[in-house]
Amino acid sequence: MKDRIFTASLLLIMVLNLLDVIADIQLNVPTWHVIEEIVIVILSGLLAGYLILSTQRRLKKLTQSLSEAEEKVKTITKKFKEARHNYSEAIHQQFNDWNLSQSEQEVAMLMLKGLNFQEIATIRSTKEKTSRQQASSIYAKSNLVGRHELSAWFIEDFISGKNKA
Repeated sequence: MKDRIFTASLLLIMVLNLLDVIADIQLNVPTWHVIEEIVIVILSGLLAGYLILSTQRRLKKLTQSLSEAEEKVKTITKKFKEARHNYSEAIHQQFNDWNLSQSEQEVAMLMLKGLNFQEIATIRSTKEKTSRQQASSIYAKSNLVGRHELSAWFIEDFISGKNKA
């Protein structure tokens, strides 16, 4: 914004001095005074041109930086999607290792997503008691105490990067 104000000011100074030079020539003002004002007109024009060009260069660099940043975000998003997919596969592999049935796997995944038993029952079109029983079966097969330990098992494994046996 400051560059625009400076550029506009310099262009205004240039135009006003140019008009003054024209008036001075018509009034037969001494040559040294006319030359002095012509120098001011030329300097104002050069400085305004410099500001315009430097602003365009900065805009070009910013546009390029923005494009590069967008590419990085796309790469990160792609990597994150891949990591999420791989993590989901690892969770399902662990469910298979625990010999969870398909229904138990669905309940376990919904529990990991933070849903309560009523919400799980509604989503799966079953009774809340069924969800609770399947959760008990999940805990027994996995040797875990409850939903918090189930969640912690996967989150701790994800955060620490260590494999559990």
